[in-house]
Amino acid sequence: MITYTQALILGLLQGVTELFPISSLGHSIIVAWLFNWTGILHGETSGEAFFLPFLVVMHVATGVALLVFYREIWWRIFKGFFGSLKVRKLDYSPDAKLAWLLLVATVPAGIFGLAFEHYLRTQFAKPLSAIFFLFINGLILLIGDKHLKRASGPRHSEQSATGKNVSAKLTLWRAMFIGTAQIGALFAGISRSGITMVSGLFSGLNHEDSARFSFLLATPIIFGAGILKLPEFFDNLDADIRGQILFGGVVSGIAAYLTVRYLDQYFRTKTLRPFGLYCIGASVAMLLLGLARGHF
Repeated sequence: MITYTQALILGLLQGVTELFPISSLGHSIIVAWLFNWTGILHGETSGEAFFLPFLVVMHVATGVALLVFYREIWWRIFKGFFGSLKVRKLDYSPDAKLAWLLLVATVPAGIFGLAFEHYLRTQFAKPLSAIFFLFINGLILLIGDKHLKRASGPRHSEQSATGKNVSAKLTLWRAMFIGTAQIGALFAGISRSGITMVSGLFSGLNHEDSARFSFLLATPIIFGAGILKLPEFFDNLDADIRGQILFGGVVSGIAAYLTVRYLDQYFRTKTLRPFGLYCIGASVAMLLLGLARGHF
């Protein structure tokens, strides 16, 4: 079972860490381990009935927050997509090409996630694994930042420019590369947003556009998983826990909206380096704590 206090903490954690490039799943596992929430930790790794719908609702709430915040871009993307179908030309406009780039990038992680997410969660969603992959995530972020310093591009401040810049820099093959890189996020401790941003940096985008492409790309993946899983999970869900699940979802959605609003501004002038250093420092600290407790 899950309490309202746990739902509050995990909802806040999900809403923030899903978008900050520091791994939401990794942090939820480590926090559950720190507080000795054995029921939550077991639910993470075994897929217990109460925890899977909780995860899905929090993720869908995060997707709603992203959709609301980037609603103007998504409206242009939808118009561009259907316009491209009408004229039978994928890149007849920057927004049309952005739509197809997102579609192509969604495919690898979507297929691989459906096939292997449960297996990878049960095998690797454990405290020591999460700490190890969180350290790797920090290295990935620092490597991405170092690469951009050697090949930096101009920055801008308008969302409307993102479609033009992404469409100009990315090809369908590069979008496939970014989508494939997201598979790494199935390992607890590797951040979906972080690995997508770094892949974007290596594909020629700057911090701002790679962050926006990451957040846009997260939206269909989150909703796709939610549409597939929510009906199955809620069919036989105990009514006593629905309030906690909905509460955690609302908290997660609000936290995600505030987080994406902050990060959209942050990446206009700043980099991934602080997050990389945080991941490395936090993972080392958690490893030392675990050794001191005799858990590892």
